Amino acid sequence: MVTGLPSAPLLQSLLDLHLTVFPNQLREEVLAEMRYYQNRRLTVWLARCHDRVIGYKMGYERKEGHFYSWLGCVEPDYRGHGVATRLMTEQHEWCRHNGYRAVRTQTYNQWRSMLLLNIRQGFDIIGTQQGTYGLVIVLEKKL
Repeated sequence: MVTGLPSAPLLQSLLDLHLTVFPNQLREEVLAEMRYYQNRRLTVWLARCHDRVIGYKMGYERKEGHFYSWLGCVEPDYRGHGVATRLMTEQHEWCRHNGYRAVRTQTYNQWRSMLLLNIRQGFDIIGTQQGTYGLVIVLEKKL
C-alpha cells in the first residue's frame, strides 16, 4: 500500500497496465488526476509479479468518514486468480482501520466482472447516473 503516488518505476508500470485495460484514456490525463487526488489522501494498493504491476486499486477520501474507490484493474492474464478480491479486501481493511465508515465506487455495465465482484463483496447499488460512456452504476458499502 502506498499513500500518494508510487515510486517512478511502479507508477510507470501501473500506468502501462491502466492504459492496456482502458485504452481510451491518455497517460497524461490519468497522471494529472492522480496528482490532483494526492490532496485527498490518494492511496494505492499494488499487486506485482516481480517488478511489474499486474493489478492495482486506488482511491481517496471522498469526505470525512467516506472513501471513494476510484480506479483499479488486473492484467487480463492474471484475472480469475483472486487478485482483484485481495486488493479490494486490503483496501477495505485499511479503510476500517483508518476510521472510514463507507466505501463508494462507480462502474459501467460493460465492466460486469467488477460489478459482480463489488456486489459479492457487500456493495449495494445506490443509484445510477448518465456518464460519458453510458449509464454509471453507483455502489456503496458500509464498513
